[in-house]
Amino acid sequence: MKKGIFGLAAVAAFSFNMRVAKEIPQMPGAYKMLSQVVNDGKRDTAYGGVKQLKIYTTDYVMYANVSTTDSVSSFGIGTYTTNEGKVTEHMIYGGSDTSISTKPVSYTLDILKTANGYKQVIPDIVVTAAGQKFKLTEEYENVSSPAKSPLDGAWKLVKAYGISGNDTIVFQLEQFKTFYAGYVIWGRTNKDSTNANRTSIGCATFSMNGNNKLKESFILSTYSTLNGQTLEHDITMSGNDEYQQTISYQQGQKSVERYQRLKK
Repeated sequence: MKKGIFGLAAVAAFSFNMRVAKEIPQMPGAYKMLSQVVNDGKRDTAYGGVKQLKIYTTDYVMYANVSTTDSVSSFGIGTYTTNEGKVTEHMIYGGSDTSISTKPVSYTLDILKTANGYKQVIPDIVVTAAGQKFKLTEEYENVSSPAKSPLDGAWKLVKAYGISGNDTIVFQLEQFKTFYAGYVIWGRTNKDSTNANRTSIGCATFSMNGNNKLKESFILSTYSTLNGQTLEHDITMSGNDEYQQTISYQQGQKSVERYQRLKK
């Protein structure tokens, strides 16, 4: 009898531990969106024209997407917390076409782990100016690499400039970049020649040759000419929390970007 009781207790404890492990999502990794469905309370509408990548580091989350129909792009970055079966994303900055969001906003996602990734549901996302709420469901495939690098984490651009001959041009823009699990996302907002806001993004796999060379192979970008292309950067690390990247072009021009690590 005692053996039976202890056996049931062991099964119950094992089941409890499995339930807890399942309910607390472990999110760090890189994910490619497979599907996106919006429900307006009456019917589901699937959107197949948006390509999106999402990265969770241990502290930060960043996503970037581009529409294949009109090349409009969006991105967002923030911290996140996990709870039983849920992830709450605390977004601190975002850009979408000509719109910029600097006001912190939080979204709570219901998370269901799948064999190859996860499914997320936001039951009451507001996507119209009138405040109408929709249910947004997205499914993701885990595309993570086990690779580690000193750049892993989230970064904010603090200075960017171009060099052409004896001329130096300082660029005015907001840009964030996140590296993790062999993937990198950058998102940028800036003013165009008409003083209108513009959003652009890039998603790539990346690798490093030592601590001074970075290679990014683009899989998704606002700039279609980047897709399938590989860029190599010279990297200079200043401790663990600041780095500078330099891209040299065939015409002798250079672009320089300096980043500082975001901390939770």
